[in-house]
Amino acid sequence: VQLQASGGGLVQAGGSLRLSCAASGRTFSLSNMAWFRQAPEKEREFVATIGYGRNTIYASSVKGRFTISRDNAKNTWYLQMNSLKPEDTAVYYCAAGQPILSQSSQESAYAYWGQGTLVTVSS
Repeated sequence: VQLQASGGGLVQAGGSLRLSCAASGRTFSLSNMAWFRQAPEKEREFVATIGYGRNTIYASSVKGRFTISRDNAKNTWYLQMNSLKPEDTAVYYCAAGQPILSQSSQESAYAYWGQGTLVTVSS
């Protein structure tokens, strides 16, 4: 199983980016998907999750600015990031859980992880 995150880059504050995470090796249509991020010298933190029923949960710091979505036919999920702020600068990781589990913001709930993609927001 592989998760390939992409879409990171350098953007000015107020700008937008769309991250993608493409999974291969198995289908994740019945799994919860998530995005986490790790800023320099900080611990990794939860950003957003979308359940297999498409219900979503967001960290308070990104709610209203970020949107998580999924395309089961492509085995891919996305993170649309708008109104980016310098404090959003981090390596963003995608993650997928085992099937039919409760949604969670905890890292331990996700068995599969992508390699991370760097998002840098300049002021």
